[in-house]
Amino acid sequence: MKRLLLITALAVFSFASLTGCGAMIAMGGGGLFYQDTKAPAMAVAYHGATANTTSKVGEASFQSILGIIVTGDASIQKAMQAGGITKVHHIDTQVTNILGIIATYKTIVYGE
Repeated sequence: MKRLLLITALAVFSFASLTGCGAMIAMGGGGLFYQDTKAPAMAVAYHGATANTTSKVGEASFQSILGIIVTGDASIQKAMQAGGITKVHHIDTQVTNILGIIATYKTIVYGE
């Protein structure tokens, strides 16, 4: 019985890791064991005022546990509010992932 439980646990872990379910691989790179990447936000839906400087920074994020439980708000609007930003210069994203078990997706807004 213990052997069956162990094989089942390994199969579930392998399936989740290789398919990217818990790892959020589609959101930037995707390390099987660990990932900590930062990249520019390619396609964003921001059409407001633009800034000439990056004097302020705002961050917003969501967390995922096994890709099953996901909580948080990583919207551009939330990051702008967190940094007191009214004009956006540029937007980055950061993904941190540990074994596909715990992952964080962060939106970072720079502006004034």
